[in-house]
Amino acid sequence: MNVLITGGSGFIGTHLARRLLREGCRVSVLDNFNPQVHGNSHDLAPDLAGKITLYRADIRDKDVLGRALRGQDVIAHLAAETGTGQSMYEVSRYEQVNLGGTANLLEILFNDSSRSVKNIVLASSRAVYGEGKYRCKCEGVVYPRGRRMEDLRSGLYEPRCPNCGEPCEAVPTGEDSPFQPASFYGLTKQGQEQMILMFARVMGISAFALRYQNVYGPGQSLKNPYTGILAIFANQARANQPIYVFEDGKASRDFVYVGDVVEATWRCISSTDSSLEVVNVGSGCRTTIAEVANEVVSVLAGTSRVEINGSFREGDIRHNCADIGKAKSLIGFEPQWKFRDGLREFLHWTQSQEIHPSAYESSLLESRERGVLRA
Repeated sequence: MNVLITGGSGFIGTHLARRLLREGCRVSVLDNFNPQVHGNSHDLAPDLAGKITLYRADIRDKDVLGRALRGQDVIAHLAAETGTGQSMYEVSRYEQVNLGGTANLLEILFNDSSRSVKNIVLASSRAVYGEGKYRCKCEGVVYPRGRRMEDLRSGLYEPRCPNCGEPCEAVPTGEDSPFQPASFYGLTKQGQEQMILMFARVMGISAFALRYQNVYGPGQSLKNPYTGILAIFANQARANQPIYVFEDGKASRDFVYVGDVVEATWRCISSTDSSLEVVNVGSGCRTTIAEVANEVVSVLAGTSRVEINGSFREGDIRHNCADIGKAKSLIGFEPQWKFRDGLREFLHWTQSQEIHPSAYESSLLESRERGVLRA
């Protein structure tokens, strides 16, 4: 099987490439080695060099993308800009890469009468849900929209029922929940999903849109201050710098280990069924951000202060937990990693990595200046 991974030199793509090689696939990677993610690195991981075909190019480069697509059986489309907050003020870049890059891919495939691609697997995101699914004591299941600015400024962080206005409780969010992205990043992921599924149907090929939750693990970029809360906390703790936790620390996320994400992705890549499916990929559990920060400091035995500062950021959601029932029934996916075990594996890896000058403080300043981060 010939598989092209767009964005394949990144965190998830590198782990996926290793798995594909073990499965006997012929692997190609297209990546632009964005300095925000890769720093000064312009090469594949050493253990992959010479084993895969590399196209060093941007997803917006149609000529190179066209060459990379020739002879492929499956496309794992991972190339994207991924900063939730950053997407709110670098709108054009996120539109051009996430939507424009996907349009390039689909246009080339659609107009290629000799195309060999039979399956596209998209790395989507739970960001398409916005706040996702909640339960109101009075109204039952509801899907709150963005939180009110006056509530956030008053320290009232829980979403309100869109019908009665009372605070409501988060419950696992399933794939049948409505699109309600709270950030432009989430909106681009919604667009990618709908584009991929529509064109796959027209071309008569399979497609899976995998709604990854908060992915973490060894190999995660420690240089990108705009995404990856565990990487940010680990950097701060290793340097004994303060760790800032927004709101009241009780916001929560579904953290899913990269090995589990790769397993779910491989199951879709290797599927022989003719499918057009959307699938959550997560742990099915949620952990508060304050718990994460304190655990990071404890495991690394650092002296960092965990500061719960009451700040809040435009585009952030309050809670996140995936309903993974469909992943279990459709592709037989069962997460194998508990959060604390995966976190220790990740933090053990970070201790072998060089500590770089942190861009975290400057990213926070940039967010404040742009009006995205507020106190």
